[in-house]
Amino acid sequence: MANTKFGIQAVSENNTKTVVKARNFTMVIDEPPSLGGNDTGANPVEYLLAALAGCLNVMGNLIAKEMSIVLKSYKINISGSLDPDYLFGKTEEGRAGYKEIIAQLEVQTDANKEILEKWAKEVERRCPISDNISHPTSLKVIVK
Repeated sequence: MANTKFGIQAVSENNTKTVVKARNFTMVIDEPPSLGGNDTGANPVEYLLAALAGCLNVMGNLIAKEMSIVLKSYKINISGSLDPDYLFGKTEEGRAGYKEIIAQLEVQTDANKEILEKWAKEVERRCPISDNISHPTSLKVIVK
């Protein structure tokens, strides 16, 4: 199968609010008041966690079907911590991004623990968002 290309278009509405178009969908990105925003949407790092949850959901269901696992229920809880002082230039120690992301997959199924561990490893391995978070990806920021 040939590579599939995805893209978005975004417009800055103010210093914290971004409106993003992805195909025929609109997403609003903003910061909470504690980070200078008006809380009109999730912030960028929350969208990253949401993207990971969506990907883990798709891959989890796909791979469960491949492995003949019946998922009676499937919940995904993801959290991570980062240092806002780095973002705001108050320190150069550390990094801007998440220090660690923890994804908890809560499933109800008749599959045993060994099978579920194989399933979870395969879900993490094949999820594109997990892959992009776990491995360096070339990024070029170009000013026009």
